[in-house]
Amino acid sequence: MPEYFVWIKAWHIIAMVCWFAAIFYLPRLFVYHAMSDDGVSHDRFVVMERKLYRGIMTPAMIATWALGLWMVVLGWEVYKTQGWLHAKLALVVLLSGYHGMCGYYRKKLIDNPHYKTHKFWRWFNEVPVFALIFIVILVVVKPF
Repeated sequence: MPEYFVWIKAWHIIAMVCWFAAIFYLPRLFVYHAMSDDGVSHDRFVVMERKLYRGIMTPAMIATWALGLWMVVLGWEVYKTQGWLHAKLALVVLLSGYHGMCGYYRKKLIDNPHYKTHKFWRWFNEVPVFALIFIVILVVVKPF
């Protein structure tokens, strides 16, 4: 591995933390948005959700993917037979789908803040927690 590999890994972790912070926070905003009853609150949540999704969450996802794939390319001879990496990538693909769902739901809430109940959003908010747990275990423990 080249000497700069650890720098790529550090920036990958930073991007991943930013992505997860946003992915945890956006559905929490959906909870509050669904509970809001006035136009001022609705407008505020629309702006907050857009800025979080477009300004932080999506760039962090792109950086996470780009840096992660860069590491895979640099270490392909080592990584190609390691099952933990394949499982991690599958989870990251699913997490990217969740990211896309957040974008879809964000747009739905613009027209109808009561599109889903706040209880739905509370459960929806828990999904990435499981992805984070499994991804960290895969990367640190490397069970297969």
